[in-house]
Amino acid sequence: MLGGGGLVAANVYASATEDGGADPARTLSTPAGTIDCPDVGSELTDVPDGAREDVAKELALLDQQIAEAYQRLQESAQAIQQDAGFADSAIMNPLKDKRAATIERIAIAVDRVGDRPEGLDSLASCTLRAADNGTGEDGDGGDQEQGGDNQDGADQGNQQPGNGDQQGNGGQAGNGPVAADFVDIKSVQPNVAGAAQQKGASRGTFATSCGVNDNGLFNSDNVIVAPGVSNGAHHFHDYIGNQSNDAFASDEDLANAETSCVDQGDKSTYYWPVIRLQNGSQERDANSPGGGIEGNAGEIVTPKEVTLDFVGNPRSKVTEMPRLLRIITGDAKAFVNGTANANASWSCTGFEDRQLKDKYPLCPQGSDVVRTFKFQSCWDGQNIDSANHRTHVAFAAADGSCANGFKAIPQLVQRIVYDVDAPSLQDGGKTTPLFAVDSFPEQLHKPVTDHGDFINVFSEDLMSEMVDCINEGRKCGAGAGDGDEPGGEEPTEEPTQAPTTPPGGNDEPGNDNPKPGDGGDKPTDAPATEDPATDEPATQEPTGKPATEKPATEKPATDEPATEPAEEDGKPTLSSTVAPKADGTPTANENANGQGQGDDGAGSGSTPAQTQPAAGGDDSGAGSGTEPQAVGNGDLAETGTSLWPAAAGAVLLMAGFLLLMRTRRRAE
Repeated sequence: MLGGGGLVAANVYASATEDGGADPARTLSTPAGTIDCPDVGSELTDVPDGAREDVAKELALLDQQIAEAYQRLQESAQAIQQDAGFADSAIMNPLKDKRAATIERIAIAVDRVGDRPEGLDSLASCTLRAADNGTGEDGDGGDQEQGGDNQDGADQGNQQPGNGDQQGNGGQAGNGPVAADFVDIKSVQPNVAGAAQQKGASRGTFATSCGVNDNGLFNSDNVIVAPGVSNGAHHFHDYIGNQSNDAFASDEDLANAETSCVDQGDKSTYYWPVIRLQNGSQERDANSPGGGIEGNAGEIVTPKEVTLDFVGNPRSKVTEMPRLLRIITGDAKAFVNGTANANASWSCTGFEDRQLKDKYPLCPQGSDVVRTFKFQSCWDGQNIDSANHRTHVAFAAADGSCANGFKAIPQLVQRIVYDVDAPSLQDGGKTTPLFAVDSFPEQLHKPVTDHGDFINVFSEDLMSEMVDCINEGRKCGAGAGDGDEPGGEEPTEEPTQAPTTPPGGNDEPGNDNPKPGDGGDKPTDAPATEDPATDEPATQEPTGKPATEKPATEKPATDEPATEPAEEDGKPTLSSTVAPKADGTPTANENANGQGQGDDGAGSGSTPAQTQPAAGGDDSGAGSGTEPQAVGNGDLAETGTSLWPAAAGAVLLMAGFLLLMRTRRRAE
């Protein structure tokens, strides 16, 4: 009886875990296509100070409306298949009306204190781009226009949801990434060129060390782009440095916060989208906005290493950054906006003379994935932010000069290393899971959408020390030794030119399944811009990497913010969108690696949670927690294969019961 009952129970448990249970994570897998909306924020280059807060909240509402439209696409998949016009009438046209009303409120807000912006009305219309039909060509009978023009920009051929062999990537199938988003780093030709140092160059380096976010500070806010708005980013960020960073943090909150940086004079905030393994693991944000509901699913990966270096200018001295200066590098919406502002680079340790902007790298065994951000290094000398969060800073020209009276400032070079294996593209990541950055739903987790954010909260004394160090050609700072660690490579001092279209990923169009080491791909042309460079990058393939043990971390749990805008007098308001949220961020899957996670507040002024040791002997997970979930087709043969252990167990259970009854009768 015990054996039969155990077999039944084990079979039920295995069946439940095989498919993740009853669909616990509602991801935005949308085979209906991609919603492509013009970026209103990029058109608002001159917003008066008195209107910026209202404009920021309305821009955040535009993003919320797109996310809600994606959710309706998911829920209406069957209706769309039965009626081709359903998406237009029930989703796209209402979205256009909501956007038009929101854009009108933006124009009114600006008009109250300045000149009404012109031409915004044309930005209300969005396009529903149908899923790729398998040809790899963009637009083959796919686009459904909603009164707006297609946006110039990223090549969307071979990148739409549903193409390739992405049938099982941890619940993300249909929402990216796809096989064509990856390329073997060994097939990429060296493409990093350094700028020549000129007389008067500032050759020093100042390094700060702020950890890797092993205390688990996450949220889906963006205090730069959407201050005062919960879930303004619609994807989760890693935070290091300042520990009071959420949408509601004031300048005073940031100045008085705790910091994870070794030098307590650096309370700056550094944040970027998390990377997730598409392995079906359920983080606590699986059913929350910013997480699984918006297509960001899977196990969040803690970086192995983060280096933060401030470097000089190849032709001049640098001046101090103003306190609370905000800089965003890269474009979170580059997949639909175009690649003009794309500026993140992807590579592998040992191959960092080869940089990719629009592909994820497939690194050989013993090599780690590297993300690099080189921030703008010219400042207008007056403003700590601008309406579009870009025009107050700029990239230096190829020779290091700053145009239009801008001043050279220390350039932040941010390098993030991950111990993740090259995914198995041939089976859609079932054997070894795919990895991808979190993104807005419509951006489909494309690598070109990667971006980094920085707010300068250095003390005046430490900023002065930084500038002196760089201008005098010294190597200083609490993190100055980080470059000597395994895998660490020191960045060069030259600044990055304004980004242009990123170099190709070296895979032939239509090649959804590049094979590591096949050498059949075309070499990459040297990029028009200087990719993040390294001093004397190693080109030899590494033979192995030391095993690292990733600590369990405490991560605060996320409460779901309200997503439906309240209505007042027939007009939608922002009350529900900007309502203060409870302290909350996701906690990693408690089954992953046997590491239980606790809750911890990440609100303003909170101190970082302490790293907890992994609980020994936890057998709650079958394996490491990173094994991909089995994906079945549900046919009769498969169903019989899954049920026969339970049937055998039931027979054993009944036989044991009958034997027990007979034994009792004989005893009587």
